[in-house]
Amino acid sequence: MSRPGRDEDPDRLYTLTGGRSRAGSAAAAFDLVTLVVSESEPTAGMQSEHATILRLCQYPTAVVEIAAELRLPISIVKILLCDLLDQGRITARHPRTAPATPPGARTAIAATGTGGPVPHAAPLPDPHLLEQVLVGLRNL
Repeated sequence: MSRPGRDEDPDRLYTLTGGRSRAGSAAAAFDLVTLVVSESEPTAGMQSEHATILRLCQYPTAVVEIAAELRLPISIVKILLCDLLDQGRITARHPRTAPATPPGARTAIAATGTGGPVPHAAPLPDPHLLEQVLVGLRNL
C-alpha cells in the first residue's frame, strides 16, 4: 500500500521546496490545526501547489487538511505555507485565538457596520477538566 508523501519521489519533494528541508522563521506559526485563509487569488506562473493552496483556503482550512488534499507531508506543506505567508498571500491563526460570539451578542454589522462577529476571546476549557475527561476515556 502506498503512503501519501512518504512514498513520493524525493526529487519531486526537493523541487517543490526549492531544496529546502525546513521552513523559515514563520514555521512556528503553523501546527496541524492552524487555520489558513487565502488573501489573494492565484496568479499566472505561480507554482501549482501554491495556487492549489490559495484555492483551498478561500475559507479557513487547517494545515492538516491542506496536506491531505495535496497528498504531501506536513513538513513540505509548512514550507509552501511559509512561502505564501512571506508573500502576504495567506494569513494564519490558531483556532483557540479565534473570536467567539456569545449567544445573544450583536454582530459587528449592527455595532460598527463592518460585518462579522463582535470580537470576544473564546474561553479555553479548564485543563483539569480536560485531564479528568481523558482519564475517564482511558478507563472505558
